[in-house]
Amino acid sequence: MYNPRISYQINDVKNKCDTSLFNFATPDIAKKVIHFHKSLPDYKPTPLIKLTALATELNVNEIMIKDESQRFDLKAFKILGASYAIANVLGRKLKLEGDDLIYENLITKRDRFQNITFVTATDGNHGRAVAWAANKFGCKSVVYMPHGSSPARLEAIRQFSTEASITPYNYDDTVVYAKTMAEENGWILLQDTSWHGYEEVPEHIMQGYFTLITEYLEQEQTLWPTHVFLQAGVGSFAAAIVAHFYCFTQKPVPIFVIIEPDGAPCLYESIKSGGQPYRVSGDLPTIMAGLACGEPSHMGLKILNAGAQMFVKCSDDLARLGMRILGNPLSGDRPVTSGESGAVPLGVLYQALSSENYSDLKDALCLTRDSNILLFSTEGDTDPKAYREIVWY
Repeated sequence: MYNPRISYQINDVKNKCDTSLFNFATPDIAKKVIHFHKSLPDYKPTPLIKLTALATELNVNEIMIKDESQRFDLKAFKILGASYAIANVLGRKLKLEGDDLIYENLITKRDRFQNITFVTATDGNHGRAVAWAANKFGCKSVVYMPHGSSPARLEAIRQFSTEASITPYNYDDTVVYAKTMAEENGWILLQDTSWHGYEEVPEHIMQGYFTLITEYLEQEQTLWPTHVFLQAGVGSFAAAIVAHFYCFTQKPVPIFVIIEPDGAPCLYESIKSGGQPYRVSGDLPTIMAGLACGEPSHMGLKILNAGAQMFVKCSDDLARLGMRILGNPLSGDRPVTSGESGAVPLGVLYQALSSENYSDLKDALCLTRDSNILLFSTEGDTDPKAYREIVWY
């Protein structure tokens, strides 16, 4: 039975916006990041697709979506963060920085990296990105996944990883396990969440995501988004996008909407509790595997609490809805192959604009016929069987 549940809370950022939180997201840093990414073999910007027919149907000016299903051969955006973070670790060993931090300068020394092992916990996309990048640079990788993970995603990681396995733990306990194994074996933890004492690597991962915005600015010189809908697991991706947009001081700040599954709403509950980190316990039931995280990144939470105007939690049916709309678009719009975590922002947007039951959400977001909405389809069909079962239903 179709059950599109949406809950939301408005976050007053006017009295919270500490601009020092965004210092890691300057345009100069973004230039260094994309300079590195452009040096990677087979780099190309992912498409920015305009869903103009859908925008007309929903009575807004434009809906734009970055299609990350075409990011290298990995079908997900996570490689941007993992590759940049690994490059910084290796670059430090070679004393490379700035414009010298490029693939060619690292790969010529790959014989020096054979004994380096990166370890991470993942729901799928981040782990595959770490394994891919480590393999490219001549390093080893060990990847742990939480119980209930997709076998297809595990096998995709094993294409590149030295070792990959599914643990008996949920996501957050798998992160703890990866940290313990790193300490016991002398491995380097490459985790896309942060806690006290573990900030440098997560910051580099977040900076890697700036390339999404740099590419957008190169692809679209006319439309500036009034709204940006961002899915969130631990919150690193969403926080990176929010922080980078705040650095364009000559432009109006968009309205940021942070979206989580109602089976794993760690950011939603953290904001509800006054901005203190809140851990959602248990199995975190949701089909949105990439967002099934029980504890927020402490860095990410601070940034989102300071800069995001709305937090949403929703049922899995909104992810299914978004996948079907993107896969079966209106005439004139291009199809987008989007997985569960990638499609949920469009599902929420569509529901807000088309259902009288959520007219209050539409009003709270000030969505009008002049609105330009930017979305990110953060993954393609990373589990092809699950994708077909939803979109072909």
